[in-house]
Amino acid sequence: MSNGISGLLLEKLREQVERTEHLISLIPSGQADWHPKLLSIDDPNFFRLNELLFHLTECLAGFCAALYAAYKDQLADFARLRNVPLNHSCEAEEAKALLGIYMSHIEEGFALLTDDDLSRQIPTIFVREGEALFTILIGNLEHYINHKYQLFFYLKMLGVPVKTPDLYHLRQDRGSS
Repeated sequence: MSNGISGLLLEKLREQVERTEHLISLIPSGQADWHPKLLSIDDPNFFRLNELLFHLTECLAGFCAALYAAYKDQLADFARLRNVPLNHSCEAEEAKALLGIYMSHIEEGFALLTDDDLSRQIPTIFVREGEALFTILIGNLEHYINHKYQLFFYLKMLGVPVKTPDLYHLRQDRGSS
């Protein structure tokens, strides 16, 4: 992995996953099945908290799929990720474990990634003729960040006193000591 754009992208993803793990640790016990209710009506269109946790892990699976498509020969062990069940719910500890599993694979994939590879066209289920690997990765990051914010918002709705530092990695002024 280079220290260029690909390295910066991985660093941003690491930050997002670290903040997600932090948010997961703030979930009140006994609330895994909770979801927002619109006008006090049970609306099946909202993720339950435990479904949202699993979906966050699925978002990371998207990174793995993109990296696998780009480096199939070097990432043959990624095929075992297909054994992870899809479309279910999970508790906080399982979500954290799955985030760790996916991140270790993502780290492995990014170790091969160069900035030149970011412009490679990778076919996807959405764009069969392919799109730039960078576009796929940035799209996956956007999707992940949106659902991380959804978790933050759910916590607010549950009365957890979350604030900006719970959501973002805040950088300190490097000039101050």
